[in-house]
Amino acid sequence: DGDFLIGVALTDGKQDIMLFSDAGKAVRFAEEEVRAMGRNAAGVRGMKLQKGQAVISLLASAQEKKISVLTATENGYGKRTLAYEIRTTGRGGKGIVAMIVNERNGPLVASFPIEEQDQIMLVTDGGQLIRCPVKDIRIAGRNTQGVIVFNTAADEKVVSVERLTDTGEDGDSEAESEQSG
Repeated sequence: DGDFLIGVALTDGKQDIMLFSDAGKAVRFAEEEVRAMGRNAAGVRGMKLQKGQAVISLLASAQEKKISVLTATENGYGKRTLAYEIRTTGRGGKGIVAMIVNERNGPLVASFPIEEQDQIMLVTDGGQLIRCPVKDIRIAGRNTQGVIVFNTAADEKVVSVERLTDTGEDGDSEAESEQSG
């Protein structure tokens, strides 16, 4: 009860899998660590969660050093981190710090791969919406708090963050279904 699907990724069997929790933790492991199973199998543990925590994001990526990951919190803070800083830890662990979660930041609501020319759109539970270029969000180490991306009201929380990528047609951007908070 209470479980639901966070993400699905089509891979070649040689990807790194990254799971992010709302507590600001990340686990990275080689896809090869997960044994093949039938569709009725329960699966294997990817990340050990403490009571009240939830996985918010699944990423499958090649082991490229140039990929950056955007993380955003419910109080409007965010940062970009180079994916290679999230070291391989093996599946089933509690994870390493991907972003500091504290009273100022609030819990993580989104984490996904991002490129310099992309934009993001953030939406609050009060119906406020902001669109901003990713290049304005600095690259920071994984064990940092991030910068203000969306200055939310005291009673508002960011509930969704979406990646917008330039399609090259008519200068418009198109939302990708990489992540919804």
